[in-house]
Amino acid sequence: MDPFERIFQLHRLLGGRRVGISFADLQAQLGCTRSTLRRTLNYLRDALHAPLINDRSRGGYLYEAGHHYELPGLWFSAQELTALLLIEDIVERQPLGLLSDTLRPFRARLERLASQTEVGIVDWRRRLHLQRIAARPPGPAFDVVADALVQRRQLQIDYHARSDDRMAPRMVSPQRLTLYRDNWYLDAWCHYRNESRVFALDRIIAAETRPETAIEIDAAALEQALAASYGIFAGPATEFATLRFTPYAARWVRNEIWHPDQIDETTADGGLTRRIPYHRSDELLMDLLRHGPNVEVLAPETLRSQLIKRLEDSLRQYRAGGAV
Repeated sequence: MDPFERIFQLHRLLGGRRVGISFADLQAQLGCTRSTLRRTLNYLRDALHAPLINDRSRGGYLYEAGHHYELPGLWFSAQELTALLLIEDIVERQPLGLLSDTLRPFRARLERLASQTEVGIVDWRRRLHLQRIAARPPGPAFDVVADALVQRRQLQIDYHARSDDRMAPRMVSPQRLTLYRDNWYLDAWCHYRNESRVFALDRIIAAETRPETAIEIDAAALEQALAASYGIFAGPATEFATLRFTPYAARWVRNEIWHPDQIDETTADGGLTRRIPYHRSDELLMDLLRHGPNVEVLAPETLRSQLIKRLEDSLRQYRAGGAV
């Protein structure tokens, strides 16, 4: 653990405690040696001026009562830094309208604090980079959709579906906006289909707020309908894919969460077998294609055949094209 991260975690363990924590428990929580923990405790007390005491009658180490203490400078965990970058990036790059204006004082204060930091990551905005891949513009209807979502009104939309390249009018009750893989989607109740559907924001060509109150879908029912299986093409899972990755691909894939219910098993050669639920195969096939010869679909046969067909179609196209 980085020394700054260790101090941060120690502060987290001590902050707000009414009962102390023993040296042994601190050592176990931080995963460090006794000498390292002693140096960290001394640094927190002497260099950072924390009101740290060791009161055996109260169980060990804690901050002295009546002292509210925060670490000087700007401190974030890796998860908080990621969240902060995402929030700032969304505000800067997406047309969130009033939200951007509302957060501007917060961002200015954060920048002032960052410029004064003495401990932690100096000049963090320049030192941390969020790379956005394959992001599409949110489309012309973002503001109208967001407003209808807030006002809980129905929407009349003109939707140009990529799947069949058709333009179709729809009356929908917006439920939530989803940012998935750097692209915006509207989760809504479709009055034409009479079911929950997902609409890509950039494919909503026009939108008009209607006076009718939007139908409210229970959060659990919406989650079951739209997040029960793989990716943005979700729906109630109807299939389980069994995928076998080579040892090379497994170095990356075993640390990736494709679905909360995925089941992983390491193979004898160091590869990985993953079982994952899905409803529609479109996005799953795209992810499999990027792994090329380093993945094999073991089941179901329909998914295996679909992947083989896409590979054969690609090979046929290259053979037909000839050398350039």
